[in-house]
Amino acid sequence: MNAAALHDETLRRPTVLVVDDTPQNLLLMTELLREHYHVRVANGGARALKLAATAPLPDLVLLDIMMPDLDGYEVLRRLKADPATRDIPVIFLTAKSEVEDETRGLELGAVDYITKPISPPIVLARVRNHLALKASADFLRDQSAFLRAEVERRTREVRAIQDVTVLALASMAETRDNETGNHILRTQRYVRALAEHLRTHPRFAATLTDDYIELLYKSAPLHDIGKVGIPDRILLKPGPLTPEEFEIMKTHTTLGYQAIVRAERALGMELDFLRLAKEIALSHQEKWDGSGYPQGLRGEAIPLSARLMALADVYDALISQRVYKPPFTHEQACQIIAQGRGQHFDPDVADAFAHIHATFRAIAQRYQDEEAPVYERLAGGASTDGSV
Repeated sequence: MNAAALHDETLRRPTVLVVDDTPQNLLLMTELLREHYHVRVANGGARALKLAATAPLPDLVLLDIMMPDLDGYEVLRRLKADPATRDIPVIFLTAKSEVEDETRGLELGAVDYITKPISPPIVLARVRNHLALKASADFLRDQSAFLRAEVERRTREVRAIQDVTVLALASMAETRDNETGNHILRTQRYVRALAEHLRTHPRFAATLTDDYIELLYKSAPLHDIGKVGIPDRILLKPGPLTPEEFEIMKTHTTLGYQAIVRAERALGMELDFLRLAKEIALSHQEKWDGSGYPQGLRGEAIPLSARLMALADVYDALISQRVYKPPFTHEQACQIIAQGRGQHFDPDVADAFAHIHATFRAIAQRYQDEEAPVYERLAGGASTDGSV
């Protein structure tokens, strides 16, 4: 074997830490092990703990029990208590030969127990076996950590793809109606603010978990995806719709729902991350008293996600410039929503809005439309009557 190969082989050798307060025993174990392993020695418990925590960490510890400063049991307890050293296998090498002593050592976490005087072949065999077991455990632990990291990375990628897909679809719908501007960003944050406020309410606590609220926030942009299917002559009409035109406009709810369902069918499965998107797209125009559309759902039959979206959507429509109306003030929007309590809106959702309406105003001001700075009038000012 040439010098380079010998050096590489030496570097690959496991390290064994021998702990004993008797110099003769340290010398004996060093002579026995040095041909096969790197050997470190410690003549007491305190020194052993320091060396065990020093990189590179030992692969195995041979530990005497009877030592003057810290006995072997205490050294083992401290090794197991430290996350950096708890996985290092420890073999007790001691003159204490009582069954109770061995039982105590194994219960504390030692992997083996060898009594003195030693048999060199037995010591070498047990050291070799436990180092092999440690190498296998380290490999499995490293593989597990790698797989866990890979799963986390793939999960982040999938979530990013989901988010981009939702926002791309929502943005495509919004391009049909260029006066809505940052409507997506605002309504996302409105529904999250409502959900966060209601999460401790007895009616909603079981539903409004962290995962639900996060999914709600990500799904909100798809509430008007069905506008893609509405003709421009209706969607962009600068005035009131005729009854016939309004019936066509109302179909944007079912069009949006059906688009998401068709996408799922193309994949051959229902996707959990689109569950709330389907609810919101289909039902955000339903009203608490049953007078909404498309199904005329009433009260609790309306999905919670859609009830939250309904209020967020109405508030934003009220305070925003539209082709058919100038903006209402924040105060006027609050009054209209209060009047719709128990009719258009779930009473508890309307009450939540009343408590956090200032948060809505702050969101609207932060994400105001650049081309139509109507939010400067949120604090007050004249406006014209109109409908949402």
